[in-house]
Amino acid sequence: MKINTKVFGEIDIADEKIIHFPLGIIGFPDLTEFTLIHDEDRGIGSIHWMQSIQEPAFAMPVMDPLIVRPDYNPEVDDELLKPLGELQPDELLVMVTVTVPSDLKKMSVNLRGPIVINAAERKACQIIVEGENYAVKFPIYDILNAKKAGE
Repeated sequence: MKINTKVFGEIDIADEKIIHFPLGIIGFPDLTEFTLIHDEDRGIGSIHWMQSIQEPAFAMPVMDPLIVRPDYNPEVDDELLKPLGELQPDELLVMVTVTVPSDLKKMSVNLRGPIVINAAERKACQIIVEGENYAVKFPIYDILNAKKAGE
């Protein structure tokens, strides 16, 4: 399937690359089909994009939370993950949304609202992590710069 996106122009998306969000995502319940776009050449510190299939103008930056918070391991109620089907640890992918304001030094990730993907079933959901251990706006600019510099 071809879609004409705002960020990437026209791209071809294979059916097996479409991820279904049965409940939509927070703030956009009607957007239920996405694909994950990433740059293979950028490696570990790269930001990926969750591109909507239904709304080509909508793409949100996401990344692996372990890059910026290696101890990230929120407790999640199994009930919240039921829409994903049977989960196998090696088929589980967790991403967090990235906020990139005009002042890049204020770039942050939302550790409180991760996106959990069952890669085998191509199903995903965005959940809310309870408690105060994880911030909605966790600053990442300095962390990414340190990783880029090899510290």
